[in-house]
Amino acid sequence: MTQMTQPNTLYYGDNLDILRKYLPEESVDLVYLDPPFNSNRDYNLLFKEQSGEPAQAQIKAFTDTWQWSERAYVQFCEQCPLPALVELLQGFVRTLGRNDLTAYLVMMAPRLVELHRVLKSTGSLYLHCDPTVSHYLKVMLDVIFGAKNFKNEIIWQRITSKGNVQRKFGAIHDVLLYYAKQRGRETWNQFYRPLREEYANSFYRYVEEGTGRRYSLGDLTAPMQRASRGQVYEWRGIVPPPTRCWVYSIEKMEELYAAGRIVFTRSGFPRYKRYLDEVAGEKVTDIWDDIFQLSTKKSLSATRRRSPLPC
Repeated sequence: MTQMTQPNTLYYGDNLDILRKYLPEESVDLVYLDPPFNSNRDYNLLFKEQSGEPAQAQIKAFTDTWQWSERAYVQFCEQCPLPALVELLQGFVRTLGRNDLTAYLVMMAPRLVELHRVLKSTGSLYLHCDPTVSHYLKVMLDVIFGAKNFKNEIIWQRITSKGNVQRKFGAIHDVLLYYAKQRGRETWNQFYRPLREEYANSFYRYVEEGTGRRYSLGDLTAPMQRASRGQVYEWRGIVPPPTRCWVYSIEKMEELYAAGRIVFTRSGFPRYKRYLDEVAGEKVTDIWDDIFQLSTKKSLSATRRRSPLPC
């Protein structure tokens, strides 16, 4: 029976057991996971007992996780509540064989099922992995979450260069797979990064007399496909091109004009004045190249400051 989680509690142990024992359905707002794979790190040294010796539970976990276990495979196939996921995993095993890779996928499958179960309908999941397994994990997540709930494949450029690379391109990025529990209901807070100087200089090249504020001139029309009632009209003797409509209603256009936010070009066509000091920044895209890889000597607080998630 699932017990209720306690606030401000850190659970130590096999995450599958913890998920099943302590986390009820739809009780989690956000999941971030970074399951290690093929990273050549000694994970046994991450945690130690009070005596200073490596934690035996962790040694067992990281020793056994990626060794093929027929028992674990059969158990998953018998107990998994998603027949499509069982078929997918069986297909992986048939085509890839019984090896460390498929052992890893067998280990991940039930955990991803449980993470989906505990997520709220407004929740999101970010799975951090590397390109050696990201494509397998994405197909599994498509089955568990539904392909329509896939939001982004985020590329994190963790280093700028890599030495001693022979006969292939240097591997400098990781992948984050972002899924919503229910697309359209997920909590989302838009993140921005500072505008690049060359972009600001190029697009905000006008300077307002009297105030010295820099601004750009933006389009006030939109494709006709976006037209709704009240966006097709003549404004101050001007009509948009045949395939375009106004972005705003006529009332909004008059309001912007009265506020000095509309200027006319030499051709007499209106443009929207957008001030640089009102721009929040550049919306964060699915390529992250400004969060550099942190040394294990860096503090946890520094890690949290450098890598927020937008939800």
